[in-house]
Amino acid sequence: MTPSLSTRVQRIKPSPTLSLTVRVNQLKAQGHDIINLGVGEPDFDTPNYIKTAGIKAIESGATKYTAVDGISSLKEAVIHKFKRENKLTYEPKQILISSGSKQALYNLAQALLDEGDEVIIPAPYWVSYPDIIFLAGGVPVFIPTTLEQHFKITPEQLEKAITPKTKLLILNSPNNPTGMIYTHKELEGLAQVLLKHPHIFIASDDMYEHIQWSGSPFSNIVNACPALYERSMVFNGVSKTYAMTGWRIGYCAGPQYLIHAMSNVQAQSTSNANSMAQLAAVTALNGPQDFVAEMQRTYHKRHTRVFQALQAIPGVKCLPSMGSFYIFPDFSDFLGKIPGIDHDLELADYLLMEAKVALIPGSAFGAPGCLRLSFVVEMNILDEAMTRIRHALSKFSL
Repeated sequence: MTPSLSTRVQRIKPSPTLSLTVRVNQLKAQGHDIINLGVGEPDFDTPNYIKTAGIKAIESGATKYTAVDGISSLKEAVIHKFKRENKLTYEPKQILISSGSKQALYNLAQALLDEGDEVIIPAPYWVSYPDIIFLAGGVPVFIPTTLEQHFKITPEQLEKAITPKTKLLILNSPNNPTGMIYTHKELEGLAQVLLKHPHIFIASDDMYEHIQWSGSPFSNIVNACPALYERSMVFNGVSKTYAMTGWRIGYCAGPQYLIHAMSNVQAQSTSNANSMAQLAAVTALNGPQDFVAEMQRTYHKRHTRVFQALQAIPGVKCLPSMGSFYIFPDFSDFLGKIPGIDHDLELADYLLMEAKVALIPGSAFGAPGCLRLSFVVEMNILDEAMTRIRHALSKFSL
């Protein structure tokens, strides 16, 4: 008799991005010319000076276990980064280095949540948030948003979603998948609600901090309301900022007692993050930052081109992104009006097979009717993708 799987693991949904990648690779192997705009990683290579630091780490023998919570030099680099760029002050015992920011968020859920605790997640949301909560026994509570409100929750919505069981709020800005950014003033409004509910902890996911063109300095909720410092965990990493996705280094900062608990969780799961990658991350954080600005400019140019192309397609509603390397157009006008296409999953499949362009359905992010498009390919490829999408949709008059 085969043992039954746990209830918590049966709640987990397959990653839509990984599932799409498998299908795209299968189609390419069959000879199809597929443009994949579903991936969520930079197309830039890791800068050479960072790669050199990783090579030197290997050659110098830095290939052993490290402290579970990270090497001291990387912790110091993270502390300096927070002070330099975010005006936030932390001590080494308030820093945890993990195998990517995803593991850090997982550690938080395991350390903070008990069975039945509620976690407020604004929608659209990064696909991993709900499953991380499920695995900790928590209950995701989604706050839906609309294109008209720029996919951002209001203080009134937040207040309404809070119950005595609410334990955590997750805020992601710049947002994956929408590219929207909460302004300093908007964060202040949310903070006023949170100050009235001292039992709620806040997770600020700042992964796309440096990929933004909002015209205003980046701000997270701790910047907007320093009174929430002791109730907030700030998450970040080197994956998006330095094109280091495969190096798997994330970091977070927060209250010492919670960092200690999260470190204990990590000690019994993966232990320390990759030792060589940690040393490369030191160089990334402390070294020249010109690459970051260059990459940001490139993404901004690509975004402008894609946004203009989407605006020119009848039936597509689209907001300009403020950051990240995603844009999140609304294709709901096409649903039910194209034969056999009543759901964004079916629309994404149609565009994959008809236009040979891969996009992620918005329902995977809690926003049915939208599709996520990543502009992490060269401009000429983006232009070709937009031409294909426009042609595939032009067959249907709305």
